[in-house]
Amino acid sequence: MEGIGSFLPILAMFAVVYFFMIAPQMKRAKQEKKFVNELKKGDKVITKSGMHGRIAELNDKDSSCVIETMSGKIKFDRSAISMEMSKKLNTDTATTTK
Repeated sequence: MEGIGSFLPILAMFAVVYFFMIAPQMKRAKQEKKFVNELKKGDKVITKSGMHGRIAELNDKDSSCVIETMSGKIKFDRSAISMEMSKKLNTDTATTTK
């Protein structure tokens, strides 16, 4: 009985780490993967480096996309697109056009 009591704090610590660190990170990774898979031609996006543009082409073979900016077209990896900033950009433009 004493053996179980000594492992209880370690188990509780592992549960806290899992629910506050590991589970939210897995949820976020799942959301980002869904966002990347739902990108389509014509979407307005912002890259993680701050480049604004519109998706001109999507390439499933190497998981890249071509983003058209005011100064030309640039090829990026889809993982370089910021989910938070792109969603914010699209919700802001949707509310201002109404």
